[in-house]
Amino acid sequence: MHPNGEGNIHMSKESVGSVKTILLVCTGNLCRSPMAVGLLRDKLAREGLEDEIRVLSAGTWAVEGAPASLYAVQVMARRGIDIRAHRARPLTEELVDQADLILVMERNHAEAIAQAFPAYASKVHLLSEMSGQSFDVPDPYGGPLWEYEQCADLLTELIEQGYPRIIRQVLKG
Repeated sequence: MHPNGEGNIHMSKESVGSVKTILLVCTGNLCRSPMAVGLLRDKLAREGLEDEIRVLSAGTWAVEGAPASLYAVQVMARRGIDIRAHRARPLTEELVDQADLILVMERNHAEAIAQAFPAYASKVHLLSEMSGQSFDVPDPYGGPLWEYEQCADLLTELIEQGYPRIIRQVLKG
């Protein structure tokens, strides 16, 4: 068991071979995916895997260089996670190609990737699927702070519940 009481999934450098990549995708790359990146990186760090799995994000309709939304930054700061340095980036074939696992927030993100980059469709999964469910994560963009809090709570729950499957999937990639 990990010192914090959580089960630790062990990976040696030999079993990984090289750094694996998880790509988180939402629409604008301003709220959900930056928050999910912060949460997943935090989880990987607690499990000692931050040097073996990198976590990136992109948006299907992102404007290059835009910062994370103010409320997303505030909500993550309350959780001890700093996403102030985040800058949005559009989804590109290069990002999709280098990802071992692509986790999307909504079905339409998966459909957009399958349409634009059909060769990579097998890498794409809803984030909610990692926890054995199947639903879209609501977009808080433009909403009040409490919607960002709800979104961050849901993302935390999905990442915590889905973590073992996320690790298995990224290692398969």
